[in-house]
Amino acid sequence: MEVERATTAVAAGGSSAEMAVDNAAGPGAVEKPRFDALMPSEMSGGRPQFRKVPVPPHRFSPLKRCWMEIYTPVYEHMKVDIRMNIKARRVELKTRKDTPDVSNLQKCADFVHAFMLGFDIADAVALLRLDDLYVDSFEIKDVKTLRGEHLSRAIGRLSGKGGKTKYAIENSTRTRIVIADTKIHILGSFVNIKVARDSLCSLILGSPAGKVYSKLRAVSARLAERY
Repeated sequence: MEVERATTAVAAGGSSAEMAVDNAAGPGAVEKPRFDALMPSEMSGGRPQFRKVPVPPHRFSPLKRCWMEIYTPVYEHMKVDIRMNIKARRVELKTRKDTPDVSNLQKCADFVHAFMLGFDIADAVALLRLDDLYVDSFEIKDVKTLRGEHLSRAIGRLSGKGGKTKYAIENSTRTRIVIADTKIHILGSFVNIKVARDSLCSLILGSPAGKVYSKLRAVSARLAERY
């Protein structure tokens, strides 16, 4: 009987989609279940999620001095619990029931980690507000193996007189750079980090600062045209 009704409907010019709607709305139809969206606190079965960020020994004093500037945006704006574990020497983060988004926990962990690497609070807090910012780290020996005075001169070329070279790269690429001994950390968007890293690698390999400046001007003009 159902086959005959379907054949009759098609012969009468009714589409198969219309038939499906009619059948679903007919007597005895089973309605699809509708579930409410899960709350962020229910994503992992109602259990809170944790992140632990180790604190290097040389960052204890800055952390103590800037604790309220770190605590306020994390606890009040991102709705994530934060505490300092003195015994384990790490900052611990935990989601709450009123945390609006589970991604807030990872953002806060990245924010605290960026501060531990040496970035200023004003720069690191951008990780909480923007989604397309990252921190990229590498060492000078990853680019070229240098020892002794050669390594010292390479670090000097990266910074420049009074930090002039570093600031020029930061302003041209809209990034923030931290040079910690032989480690280099860059905070910015993916494209800008790549441009800044290429400039720093050129300086490590021995390119003069003037040549790097001219290349940066060309790349910055190209980026300005794109955006």
